[in-house]
Amino acid sequence: MTRMDPASPVEPGTTVKGAGHERGNTRALYTADERKRRDESVWTIVQGVLAPVQFVVFLVSLGLVLRTLSTGEGAWAADFSILVKTATLYTIMITGSIWEKVVFGKWLFAPAFFWEDVFSMLVLALHSLYLIMLFAGIGSTEQRLLVALAGYGAYVINAGQFLWKLRMARLEGTSMSAAVPA
Repeated sequence: MTRMDPASPVEPGTTVKGAGHERGNTRALYTADERKRRDESVWTIVQGVLAPVQFVVFLVSLGLVLRTLSTGEGAWAADFSILVKTATLYTIMITGSIWEKVVFGKWLFAPAFFWEDVFSMLVLALHSLYLIMLFAGIGSTEQRLLVALAGYGAYVINAGQFLWKLRMARLEGTSMSAAVPA
């Protein structure tokens, strides 16, 4: 068993790509204090519950949107599902920024999640554009649903970013626990 360098929260020789806090450096996703705050925060549980809920809402809505685009039927159901998806998105974004403040001391754009937050802003912008189109009566149903699909595509990429970070955090946690002397 190897010992960890006390200055680095990652076992020597371990690389956690994409988790660097500083440009050009590979560093642990969480410091020991951040990991402790993350593990003790109720907002971690809230995020853990909301993320799969949002994904299920996304899948149902995606099916309804694709049905409407292919058959022309069910526009009301598709619009309603997008409203539910957008409300879920705003909820997870607000609670996520609270989580980020608790864990990293910043409401958004903490270095460990900077690019995920940047892409989240694109997801929010596309969903918000859909809302504007819906409530202002801008564009056709098809145009509005295509904007929603663009938002959904961005959401899938963003969800992938967060799943990657979750994997990195788990790998980091495994390497840290393996490095602790018994």
